[in-house]
Amino acid sequence: MLDLTTQRSAALVALGGVAALGTAYVFQYGYGYVPCALCLWQRWPYYIGIPLALILAVTGKSLPPSALKAGVAVLALLFVVNAGIGVYHSGIEWKFWPGPATCSPGAAGPASGNLLDDLKATRIVPCDAASWRFLGLSFAGWNVVVSAVLAGIAFVGLKRR
Repeated sequence: MLDLTTQRSAALVALGGVAALGTAYVFQYGYGYVPCALCLWQRWPYYIGIPLALILAVTGKSLPPSALKAGVAVLALLFVVNAGIGVYHSGIEWKFWPGPATCSPGAAGPASGNLLDDLKATRIVPCDAASWRFLGLSFAGWNVVVSAVLAGIAFVGLKRR
């Protein structure tokens, strides 16, 4: 079994975060899926968590154990919150509750000024319509899974030396 120390858990969170965010960018820039406002909210924990996790993974041995554990606890909290945002977004997609006003089809982002080029280049989808599903889960649903796994890795790392 993998000896998941606190420092190694930070490294795994960084790697998982890079993989998840990289996948989002591949779908956005490679396949033309424009993120909605809630999709962009779900990226913020990655923007904060990846650099923090890298710092903890690289400098972990030189940090006081309490500082390393506090940093990994922040990582766990970031990804628990992100899983919650993903659940909220998934519920909007499944029509369990309404989304915020920023989730209208025109809220996807700035356009190039040429409507025909924009329509060819992107798929504009409001927050309440899943643009893609795999095994029944949308991007938001998969973010819940990934964020829960990353939070779990951080929590396991907190239990170790």
